[in-house]
Amino acid sequence: MTPDDLVTLVTGQLDTDLAEDVLAIDLRGRSSMADHIVIATGNSNRQVAAMAEHLVEKLKANRYRVALEGMPQADWVLVDAGDIVIHLFRPEVRSYYNLERMWGAAEPTAATH
Repeated sequence: MTPDDLVTLVTGQLDTDLAEDVLAIDLRGRSSMADHIVIATGNSNRQVAAMAEHLVEKLKANRYRVALEGMPQADWVLVDAGDIVIHLFRPEVRSYYNLERMWGAAEPTAATH
């Protein structure tokens, strides 16, 4: 699976889970930690946790090793699949950390799918 195919897989699952403000940021040539990061918002801890669980299932089904952090509280859940890192936030937590600004990305409404 190419890095772009992986982004499509992840953003497709997030769309299915009704994630809001999905933003994919291409890190190729900018960082060695991953090819892409994806940032998305869920309206509650339950939605954030469900989105993370569905992503883990989808990624494992496609033979990716996955590390998961932040599930007990589900304010901010990090899903690390090596080539892609997904950050799932509740709205106020996303606003506080503002990862988009850190990576010089467009506003969340300019999401790519």
